[in-house]
Amino acid sequence: MPRTSPFRLVLLGLTLLIPASLFAVVIFLGLYSWPAIRFNGLSFLTTVPWSLGNLYVDPVRQGGVLAPIGASYGILVFIAGTLLSSFLALLIAVPVSLGVAMFLAEGVPARLRPVLSLVVEMLAMVPSVVYGLWGVVVLVPVVAHVLNPALAAVLGFLPFFAAGSGSGYGLLACSLVLALMVVPIIATTVYDALTRVPAETREAAYALGLTRFEVVRRAMLPMVRASVIGAVILGLGRALGETMAVLMVSGGALNYLPTSLSSPISTMASFIVSQLDSAEQDPTGMAVRSLAEIALVLFVITVVVNIAARLMVRGFHVARG
Repeated sequence: MPRTSPFRLVLLGLTLLIPASLFAVVIFLGLYSWPAIRFNGLSFLTTVPWSLGNLYVDPVRQGGVLAPIGASYGILVFIAGTLLSSFLALLIAVPVSLGVAMFLAEGVPARLRPVLSLVVEMLAMVPSVVYGLWGVVVLVPVVAHVLNPALAAVLGFLPFFAAGSGSGYGLLACSLVLALMVVPIIATTVYDALTRVPAETREAAYALGLTRFEVVRRAMLPMVRASVIGAVILGLGRALGETMAVLMVSGGALNYLPTSLSSPISTMASFIVSQLDSAEQDPTGMAVRSLAEIALVLFVITVVVNIAARLMVRGFHVARG
């Protein structure tokens, strides 16, 4: 039996470290939030009210666990805010990102590509709190005084666009900030994939008389479709988990389902951060455990999205093969 070298054992340990860490996080969230899971049941996902209850009287035992009187934990508002803002952010970011990647790949002189691609990559390095501050100072007033009224004037016959007033904090501002943060992630990933397309493919497309745009759209993009899907999922993961920038521009809605683009919202990640301090005032710890349950739900949503993306990519490879 051949001996295993120490170097190989070290590599094996490092390889197992990431899945082990992920497994440890899941186990921690599951165990820590278990009392909240017992207390909340499935209504945790389907109800709106979030209330810490009366923290100034003795707690009572409900569902086998101690909880404040009147405590109610429903996260439908936060699930809706998370999914809506992420979906709208991708709706804005994906076309822009593909356009940027196509422009860098074929529309820019070769000597300028490294500089421009570096600029796009640097956008991904900007701290989220900087995006949030820019959103508060610049974007929110624009949304309140320009975008919301314009959308209401043009698309006001649709209920989702009808409310044209508001402070500017809300779903639209949140989606735009998320889109700005997602664009460099998707654009750089797709651009790197396009640069790896064989030169023969491009030259053959040009020989057929295709324009630059047609070469990218008809010859290059189909070859990197799997990379495009992966890039979109990376961007979605960033949007789902973003905290500070969303917290600064979302409006911090509580017990209020969004009904229009100008509605204030809260996402799961931003709500955990905003409510952690007040939740720690609960002597039973049920509020903090319910926040941990939110984190577990967010983790499950992320895993489901990634599994769906894997299946899409695998289906694409099977169809191609």
